[in-house]
Amino acid sequence: MATKGNSGENRTRGSMSLFIVVGLCCFFYILGAWQRSGFGKGDSIALEITKKTDCSILSNLNYETHHGGDAGTVDDSESNFQEFKPCDDRYIDYTPCQDQMRAMLFPRKNMNYRERHCPPPDEKLHCLIPAPKGYATPFRWPKSRDYVPYANAPYKSLTVEKAVQNWIQYEGNVFRFPGGGTQFPHGADAYIEELASVIPMDSGMVRTALDTGCGVASWGAYLFKKNVITMSFAPRDSHEAQVQFALERGVPAVIGVLGTIKLPYSSRAFDMAHCSRCLIPWSANELKISALKDLKFSTITWILGIQVYVNRYIMEIFSADGMYMMEIDRVLRPGGYWVLSGPLINWRTNYQAWQRPIKELEEEQRKIEEIAKLLCWEKKHEKGETAIWQKRINYDYCQEQDTQPTMCESTDAEDVWYKKMEACVTPYPETTGPDKVVGGTWKSFPERLNAVPFRISSGSIKGIGVEAYQEDNRSWRKHVNSYKRINKILDSGRYRNIMDMNAGLGSFAAAIESPKLWVMNVMPTIAEKDTLGVIYERGLIGIYHDWCEAFSTYPRTYDLIHANGVFTLYKDKCNAEDILLEMDRILRPEGAVIIRDQADVLVKVRKIVGGMRWNTKIIDHEDGPLVTEKILFAVKRYWVTENVTSSP
Repeated sequence: MATKGNSGENRTRGSMSLFIVVGLCCFFYILGAWQRSGFGKGDSIALEITKKTDCSILSNLNYETHHGGDAGTVDDSESNFQEFKPCDDRYIDYTPCQDQMRAMLFPRKNMNYRERHCPPPDEKLHCLIPAPKGYATPFRWPKSRDYVPYANAPYKSLTVEKAVQNWIQYEGNVFRFPGGGTQFPHGADAYIEELASVIPMDSGMVRTALDTGCGVASWGAYLFKKNVITMSFAPRDSHEAQVQFALERGVPAVIGVLGTIKLPYSSRAFDMAHCSRCLIPWSANELKISALKDLKFSTITWILGIQVYVNRYIMEIFSADGMYMMEIDRVLRPGGYWVLSGPLINWRTNYQAWQRPIKELEEEQRKIEEIAKLLCWEKKHEKGETAIWQKRINYDYCQEQDTQPTMCESTDAEDVWYKKMEACVTPYPETTGPDKVVGGTWKSFPERLNAVPFRISSGSIKGIGVEAYQEDNRSWRKHVNSYKRINKILDSGRYRNIMDMNAGLGSFAAAIESPKLWVMNVMPTIAEKDTLGVIYERGLIGIYHDWCEAFSTYPRTYDLIHANGVFTLYKDKCNAEDILLEMDRILRPEGAVIIRDQADVLVKVRKIVGGMRWNTKIIDHEDGPLVTEKILFAVKRYWVTENVTSSP
């Protein structure tokens, strides 16, 4: 009897202790909200107590990886939702706007068929893209640079096609990336060191790079050693899954091509641009179909397709004189560098291997040199098969040239989304003197991450001054600190590939900056203020995109997606369900999502994702429950194609 009495007394005391703890939490939480509302006294004391009383930790969202079975616990959100079924297995690597079958319906001229061609609304999928059988969470960086689980991208064609070039090797249940490339079969490190002897990579002055025709992005992968972040792109073509491999390695990349439309980047964005045997026709291609009668090819040659340049130069891939170099000039910062490496630079040695006439190669290099001169680029280096040019710091250096290029008439150099590429040069902004650098003097990284960008200090972004920029930085540091209290592994290296769907000034990316991760800062094309140029000035990378369409990437390529105000922004533009399904497509199994928006919007969002195999929780704003903006945290459950018929 005594034992029972003591047990009951202990339960009473335990209940009373629990009641007191909960009561204190609630009291200080309300007190904190009250003082933040502006009505309370003793604000500083209440704020400190609120900070130390951490009552907002979520206990039912499991952020750890499991590789099999559902991650996390069952969500307690409302069960009244529409269940989304898994898509058919043939859609495992579906890229809606770069679908191979749809691409064949468009002209091959200027690579138009490799550009974005999105499905009409009635052809959009309303199902969940499954992961392949055996899918595993990628290795953590830097191991992921060298190894990718075979099950995540089970395509061996490149291991055969590029075997002698050390792109990729298949070893058991993983792919290994030795760091080689077509132009650097013995490793990217030595190649990068050669470039660094001319380009100031080690000082932090060169931070952002663009790799055109990137392959599996080994150049960008090894540039991280120099603290250089590279935006790599390549088309979805016969080189199966090259961009997918890049992202599985933890390297920024998108599906893209230099074709008929402008690149989705702001002007004066990159410190350096690079082409290593990228097969882009930089000079004018005047080899017309009618010229076929002058080419002496045997029937066997045609059948076997031995002549490489038949595919490259005769399949109507023609461009106006230097148009692609002019587009590189648009996205290159004044003072930035362009690297071109490949047999063209050393054609006298390689013309036989290329099986191309000497005069043709000589003429092609001559035209590239002429276009570079027209663009007022200064040639800084040529050795072996590598040449480096530098863009002038302002237009004063170019006015004495005998020949002047055609200047673009558009007054908005950032208006590029689905805009046709033009054979014209984007004008330099004006400077106050002949020695002044357009866009301001370069700052090294990481100093430039939080320094006031020139576009802000010069008043180029209307309505955003220095004070507003600095306040935005402070706010996002506070937000990210709050995120880390909820998701305690946010900065552990678990999340390598991060996307910010509505990046603003890039302050979220700046606050979370770490060698363990990178952020793809997306500038919605319908955003009130275009600040992508500010993001690049900070030494970050980003891209224009319209979230009414699919993003230019493969499924399962991001570990964490951050969406600030996205659903309010697109409320009257397109269906929230379509945006959420796209988020699910590009999010890895067991990946995390953070959505900030108005409370009523998040309630609707949670109802939709309730049928998408996500575990979710909505919590109050950091400043308390009286703030109408709330935060939804979510984790995508692990499931693969072998169990697509199971219920969520």
